[in-house]
Formats: sequence, structure tokens, C-alpha cells
Amino acid sequence: MTRLILQRLNDQVCRVLTDEGAHVGNLKWINAAWKFKAIGYDAAGDVLPGGGPLTGYHNAVFATLDESEVNARLGSHP
Repeated sequence: MTRLILQRLNDQVCRVLTDEGAHVGNLKWINAAWKFKAIGYDAAGDVLPGGGPLTGYHNAVFATLDESEVNARLGSHP
């Protein structure tokens, strides 16, 4: 299991990183809730919105920025 770390960028965006430092998505404040936006990268390093190891969780909604809750719901991935 990979632990996920939240890195707040501003009041409306929080990066989601693996404990190895890989960027796997963002939590964005949309319509009074935190919505997970998966991010992947292709072989050239270009961003693939909605892609990556957490693509199945794209658009998951969270009431708060709680790292424990994010890990419970999204943290179990290769």
C-alpha cells in the first residue's frame, strides 16, 4: 500500500502525492466539496488528465481535506 500525502497549493487546490513523491492527482474545491482529479503522465512526461494509477477514483468527492480519509479511500494502489 502506498501512502498518499496532501500538499496544499492554495485555498482551492491541493496536490495528492505518493510517499515516493509521484503526483497522482489534485483535490479541487468545486461546488462546496473537494473533488479528486486524477493525473497521469505519458512516456514524454505530458499530463494525462483523468489518468494515472488512481483513474478509477477520478471525481471522487470529499467533504474535508482529511489525509486519513483520502488514504482510506484512495491509498491502496500499486
